[in-house]
Amino acid sequence: MKNRIAASLAGLLFCMGSAAAQATLDVDLDAPTHTIAPEIYGQFLEHVGTQPYGGIWVGPDSDIPNTDGIRDDVFDALKALDVPVVRWPGGCFADLYHWRDGIGPQADRPARVNMVWGGTPESNEFGTHEFFNFAERLGAKTYLNLNLGTGTAKEGADWLEYITAETGDRAEERRANGRDTPWTVDYLSIGNETWGCGGAITAGAYADLYAQFASFAKTAGDQPVRIISGAHDANPEYADTILEHPYIADLAEGISLHVYTLPTGNWGKKGAATGFPEAEWASTMKRTLRMADVIEEQKAILEKHDLPAETFGLYVDEWGMWVDQDEATDPPALYQQGSIRDAIVAGLNLNLFHAHADVVKMTNIAQMVNVLQAMILTDGPDMVLTPTYHVFDMYQPFMGAEALEMNLQSPDYVFGDVTVPAISASAARTEDGRIVLALVNASAHDDHLVDASAFGASKATGRILQGEEMDSHNTFDAPDRVQPAPYIVDGTADDLVLSIPARSVVVVTLD
Repeated sequence: MKNRIAASLAGLLFCMGSAAAQATLDVDLDAPTHTIAPEIYGQFLEHVGTQPYGGIWVGPDSDIPNTDGIRDDVFDALKALDVPVVRWPGGCFADLYHWRDGIGPQADRPARVNMVWGGTPESNEFGTHEFFNFAERLGAKTYLNLNLGTGTAKEGADWLEYITAETGDRAEERRANGRDTPWTVDYLSIGNETWGCGGAITAGAYADLYAQFASFAKTAGDQPVRIISGAHDANPEYADTILEHPYIADLAEGISLHVYTLPTGNWGKKGAATGFPEAEWASTMKRTLRMADVIEEQKAILEKHDLPAETFGLYVDEWGMWVDQDEATDPPALYQQGSIRDAIVAGLNLNLFHAHADVVKMTNIAQMVNVLQAMILTDGPDMVLTPTYHVFDMYQPFMGAEALEMNLQSPDYVFGDVTVPAISASAARTEDGRIVLALVNASAHDDHLVDASAFGASKATGRILQGEEMDSHNTFDAPDRVQPAPYIVDGTADDLVLSIPARSVVVVTLD
């Protein structure tokens, strides 16, 4: 067999070191499949730090090239990802957000203080019109989070009428503010993290409030998918108790789940974004792979309450890496550098979401620009794409494809007391009948071979993303240090073996 891995557009060859072990993939191409909802690749836009202001919105008078106040470079980069859905305005910010602050002439909008994120200024320049116009131009569905914590059921109902009504006072008010036709609210959540920043409410009390708000949360035209604010990875019983409410099944089509990956697992000292030891690389892999068990736990709760996945879904609307903030910056900004480690975490989680596509209907990585595990970082007029961005770009063929059932035999990655599978895999059949395969090598230092002969393909063509170091990352001075390169493997129908370097993500189409 001839293996050829093209490592750059210039045609340079990437030379593998000796592989430590071989993984084997078995697949049943005739087994029933589940559609990988495009919304699994959703994004999250919360008012934190420089995400809305400077990261996305610069205003129409800015020297930074923009269209209607939205910076062009960031928009074009997001457009290239085919973003399926965007969650806004929070997060924790949603339960302090009053929508009337963000409509009308810019000069008349009140300046507030973002008390949930460090007491930072909130100009309200980016409000309802700016968000919905942004999402519409992006071609993304909208996921709106109503204010339960400091809002009222009437305030939420009025907002939905303003957004979606064809006639009436609020529709005329919207028209006076520059938008004639209604927008669409595709997904709707009432409250956020109600066990914490959303009010520290018991599950039973929240279920009552949710039922009240949802009863009046009406839209003109098609009703949105209604999502309950559910549990995080350490309190599954919260979701269980909510779903005991007698009216919930009639007032919701899904429940949310929040799972963050902290390298150390300690909220007081989460670990560094760069310059970390291998111990933190290993613990990161172990902790992020918990996602599979957490999803299974939530799935069992839905089944307990007779909520079938066909009609009631799990929405992982906050997930991703969270590390310690740079003390030299404003900690509430939640700005963190993204490295190849983040890219590996993204690939591992996307593979898990594919494997649970029967119940996982949407996920929203936290977050889109300049916050936590961002796609994009900006600094004034400059912009850089993170390794996580490249993973989302590489995985686009999976959006809307049919997940294939696989069995993976993988060597282990072992460091200290951590032992995890080195290789993660996901395969799907696209609409045109082709098979796309994603492989992630979570090992910090060992290359591996993957036997993909079970697919009966003789060639794999796609891209590879790899970091030279555990914290390889892109900077404004070196924006292309970590970027995808072409990857091609030629074999035979009964002998196709792919070489997967340490710290890499590979996505290929099989022929």
